[in-house]
Amino acid sequence: MIFSKKLITWYLWNKRAMPWRETKNPYYIWLSEIILQQTRVAQGLPYYMSFTENFPTVFDLAKASEEKVLKLWQGLGYYSRARNLHTTAKYVADDLNGIFPSTYKDLLQLKGVGDYTASAIASICYEEAVPVVDGNVYRVLSRYFGIETPINSTDGVKEFKELAIALMDHDDPADYNQAIMEFGALQCKPKKPYCSICPLNDSCEALKNGSIEKLPVKLKKIKIKKRYFSYLVFYINDKQTIIQQRIGKGIWQGLYEFPLIESSDPIDKDSIVSHTLFQKMIEDQEYEITEYQSQPILHKLSHQHLYTKFYIIKIGMHLKIEESHNIVDSKEIHRYPVPILLSNFIESFFL
Repeated sequence: MIFSKKLITWYLWNKRAMPWRETKNPYYIWLSEIILQQTRVAQGLPYYMSFTENFPTVFDLAKASEEKVLKLWQGLGYYSRARNLHTTAKYVADDLNGIFPSTYKDLLQLKGVGDYTASAIASICYEEAVPVVDGNVYRVLSRYFGIETPINSTDGVKEFKELAIALMDHDDPADYNQAIMEFGALQCKPKKPYCSICPLNDSCEALKNGSIEKLPVKLKKIKIKKRYFSYLVFYINDKQTIIQQRIGKGIWQGLYEFPLIESSDPIDKDSIVSHTLFQKMIEDQEYEITEYQSQPILHKLSHQHLYTKFYIIKIGMHLKIEESHNIVDSKEIHRYPVPILLSNFIESFFL
């Protein structure tokens, strides 16, 4: 039996029950693929259910405010995905009358849709024979064929794409693409794959050569940048606080946060009190400032590590605030979309 047929047979016996596998509706497939980018199924499933419940159609998603979309996305990370999701929904609803493009080539024109997502939608919804290539696929192919070309190199991307095209099952592209991804997630796992009961173990090069743990090969990651965040959590008259919306193209664009002092190195409470932002907001008023925690919270992103501390500033009068600042009732702060780092703090402090 050829490679693709073995995988499809395995898939039909072993596939997990997922709500997006019960439909060919491109809206639901697109939604699931965007949510599951760089996200485990167990983590992404509740978000998928929440989005489909709140936005049953692409028109519902298009009509929603960006703030609501970001709030529902809160905790998934890579928030540009949510913004692209919203932009594409409005384009499909307003410019395409709610009808998604039906070819791989046209799907690539949608914002936030790359090669992998376009291939998945085209094959699953429209039976177009275009292969998906994601982390699971790289792992399966590199091990089975014993390929040591780094998967995140220019040559590697080209080599694996050409191989994936050659292996594509033209009779059943939908099941084949889902099969190879599921096989990588459940059978040919990153650590401790189930080689002894693998349907491909009689012809797997990595198993034969003892190189399972070495493949796939990846080039070294870029240097991690360290950033130090000190948040000023004002508590005004024990009932109000101040938040601001992040703008620009950096991390957490469009999300809300407390007034922030960012530094290149760790700073202490004395540095906070003498900082221009703090002095400008406090002026001559009396205040009480305390550290919420003694050690910074480490929050890891793909290319940067954030070392974060929260400073609670209790004050009895209104502050001098910037135009970008919003004074909100502390009981209402849960309504605003914030990064998961701040959400965890809010849940513990603003009970």
